[in-house]
Amino acid sequence: MVARIQNLYLFLAGLLALLSMFFPFWSFSAGNIFLISDVGSSTIPDLVFSVATHAGLIFSPLTALISVTAIFFFKNRALQSKLILLAILLFLGDLFSGLTAAHVMNQHLQTIGAAITHKPEAGFFILLPEPVLLLLALKGVKTDDKIANAYKRL
Repeated sequence: MVARIQNLYLFLAGLLALLSMFFPFWSFSAGNIFLISDVGSSTIPDLVFSVATHAGLIFSPLTALISVTAIFFFKNRALQSKLILLAILLFLGDLFSGLTAAHVMNQHLQTIGAAITHKPEAGFFILLPEPVLLLLALKGVKTDDKIANAYKRL
């Protein structure tokens, strides 16, 4: 059962979630360059910013852990489907926390009055294929379930 295609999708989604931790999510240029990432980020005196950056440090490894753990539940397809849906929700939390941190940093730099430019970085683009891979894995689990149910009817 290790050779199923959804295992590849789940492994790749977990790998992308781990890789996204080590690349900057968003960058700002206002004289100095400020980077937002899960592992190391700029500090500004704002509670929402610090919560959002630390939430990314929690959501990314959890998404990776849940994705890889779902591989080993191939005999329990209902639980595997629930784990994949949980991984999708964790991905959304990770994306939302990164975008929230970027928004708060943008607001902070605008209040200073600095001319700023900002852009998404590699960590943002590494995150984007995750939900597609997780949905493909979920589709593969549903296909396996259909095949198993058809086999039981015979």
